[in-house]
Amino acid sequence: MKIGNRFFDTQNHTYIMGILNITPDSFSDGGKWNHLDEALRHTEAMIADGADIIDIGGESTRPGHTPVSAEEEAQRVLPVIEAVRKRFDIPISVDTFKSSVAESAIQAGADLVNDIWGLKYDSEMGAVIAKYDAACCLMHNKSEYNNFLIDMLSETQECVNLARKAGIKDEKIILDPGVGFGKTFEMNLETMNHLELFKNLGFPVLLGTSRKSMIGLALDLPVDQRVEGTLATSVIGVIKGCSFVRVHDVKENRRVIQMTEAILGCN
Repeated sequence: MKIGNRFFDTQNHTYIMGILNITPDSFSDGGKWNHLDEALRHTEAMIADGADIIDIGGESTRPGHTPVSAEEEAQRVLPVIEAVRKRFDIPISVDTFKSSVAESAIQAGADLVNDIWGLKYDSEMGAVIAKYDAACCLMHNKSEYNNFLIDMLSETQECVNLARKAGIKDEKIILDPGVGFGKTFEMNLETMNHLELFKNLGFPVLLGTSRKSMIGLALDLPVDQRVEGTLATSVIGVIKGCSFVRVHDVKENRRVIQMTEAILGCN
């Protein structure tokens, strides 16, 4: 698939989306990259470490986060998107579920809209993405189930249907199973163990597990000690056919992906 000016071989390789949070209250790195100079230095470091996409977000989505207005979110992310676009030749993702922020971000240089509500929060989001022929990542995000896996796949297909109805091309769609969103610890583990079911929906899959509570609960570790747990999930993601992993620790994930792909491709 094409994102920005780059082609991604989503059938044969797992790419890295590096996280750049422009938020004071992100669960993992809130406040670290709020100033433009720090954000650009971190972006440069992630690119040097092997990031293929930079995902810029202006509102934390952690449990208990403080909601921000579309205006404030735009004020946080737009200067950074413009600066990254000016200085670096790398596809840019904007992490937002608000259509007005998405449109402004695309106009500022974003190539992909990463929507944690899979077009179900803002009814105008699909039209905005289609208007600019942008790529999108549609995440599963729901907390009530009758049959967990069946419901999750069905609800993800609903997101695809919304995208198609809005005029978004299939080749512009990525799916995210939404680990850590609307799911218990056990459900998150089950999602990880059945990632191939999402791949079977026919679209590239993005896995976002970096430093999340699933890892903290499994290992009984705080958020700043979850690198190894994240790497384990990235290995599983590669084995299960995920095309992208969204991570904080780019260098470590790049190495573990490269090693896993070398083993899988040795035949």
